[in-house]
Amino acid sequence: MPPQLKLVAITLDCADPEALAAFYQQATGFELHPASGGDFAGLMRGDGLFIGFQRVDDYQAPRWPGQTVPQQIHLDFEVDDLDEAEALLLELGAGKPEYQPDRDRWRVLTDPAGHPFCLTSG
Repeated sequence: MPPQLKLVAITLDCADPEALAAFYQQATGFELHPASGGDFAGLMRGDGLFIGFQRVDDYQAPRWPGQTVPQQIHLDFEVDDLDEAEALLLELGAGKPEYQPDRDRWRVLTDPAGHPFCLTSG
């Protein structure tokens, strides 16, 4: 039997870790990690899940849905109301790509650093 793996952290490359952490903090309510600052920032959820943001020189944002700069990873967030969550995230600085593959089931947005992420209905 393979070992049990518990996901404890996800780290995203970006140009401005503190700004991206602030976006996700407002979007999720996760707590800012006390060691955040400079080239790395992080957020903690109550159950220990950590989302990190690390500065990368010459960072290039992913292009959705194109592959000139592949998305590499994307996050999915379950929400109660797609329209309400989308509106809030757009107010916080998310972008909304024109291409939306199944608007009734999920919405594709991009964070301020260009990473695509999805909202899915619960």
